[in-house]
Formats: sequence, structure tokens, C-alpha cells
Amino acid sequence: MKRFFADHSYDMVKMLLNQIAIAIFGFSLVLAAGMANSPALRNFTSVFSILFYLFLIYITAWDIGYKDKVSVSVGKKKYAPWKGALISLCANVFNFVFAIGITITNLTGALPTFGAICQFCAGLLEGMYAGLLVNPVGGAALNTYWFMYFLITLPAIIVSGVAYLLGLKDVKFTSFFNRQPYPESDREPKQKKDDRHD
Repeated sequence: MKRFFADHSYDMVKMLLNQIAIAIFGFSLVLAAGMANSPALRNFTSVFSILFYLFLIYITAWDIGYKDKVSVSVGKKKYAPWKGALISLCANVFNFVFAIGITITNLTGALPTFGAICQFCAGLLEGMYAGLLVNPVGGAALNTYWFMYFLITLPAIIVSGVAYLLGLKDVKFTSFFNRQPYPESDREPKQKKDDRHD
């Protein structure tokens, strides 16, 4: 497990930073839609933000799987189909901390201040879902149900798991993944100065 964190801590941080960036983006769109007093626009912008976020997660996890492809095929690394999902699970650690705090307050009534702080932080960190979470279901907004803060972490974990497997098998659904990870000048040895005089 220690080796796992050493190898993929950068990937976890990258996923977290992607989430923060899209959360700010999504929350801003939801606020703009709220000022326009348009629930349809609010829902649309929230769905758009979520899909954009999942696309970024997909790219990141696919690249990780593709980088592992050769090492797994020659036996240098073990075949670990769960790796993409586990990386995303670790990247969502703050989401789970906030979800646990919200759950404790909702189910027991204890630590109301801590629960309120967790709900505020979760709202910011998961801003791409904000537009959907204010929709009423069963007479209350979705963001009042404690279990929703666990459920909204699932799309990223599932997408990451699937994308890693597809990268590991070099399965592409778009030409975007045909790009080279490094520029051509870094992939091929540079011509020696003496060769130019031949």
C-alpha cells in the first residue's frame, strides 16, 4: 500500500485539483442560473459541469492505465483492475470526511457546528452537483439527505475504474487518446552536430 501511494499520489492530487477547479466553475454557473431564476438552466449547467468533470477524470485514469499497460504485459506490475477506482477513492477522501460529518449530525444531532461546516465545505468542493442537489425530492431538497454526499462520489470512482481498465487494454473511443504524451523532440534522439556535416 505504501508503494501504491508513492506511485500514485500525484494522480490523486491531480484528480482532487480537477475537482476543485470544476467545482468552482460549476458553482459559478449555478449561481448565474439562480440569478436568472431558471431551474432548467440551473440543472443544465450542473449536468454540463458534472460531465466535464467526469471527462477530466476519464482522461486522467485512462492515461494511468495506458502507462501501466507495458509493465503489466511483461509482468513487472501485477494486474490490478481495481487500481483506477482505488486512486479515485483516495482522491475523494475529503468528500468522505465531509459526508461522515454531515451524517453524524443528521442522524444523531451531535456536533451541529461541525456538521454545518462539513456541509458548507462539501457544497464548495462538490459545486458541480449544486444545481441538482437543490431539487426537491420527497418534500425536501436533495442536499438535505445525508446519503447524497456519499452517492455523488460514486460517478467519479466508477468512471475512473472503467477508464483505467480501458487504458490498460488500449481501448479508445476518440482520437484524443492517439496523442503522444511527449513532444516529438523529446521522444527521438537529437541529431548530432557532426551528422549535419556529412
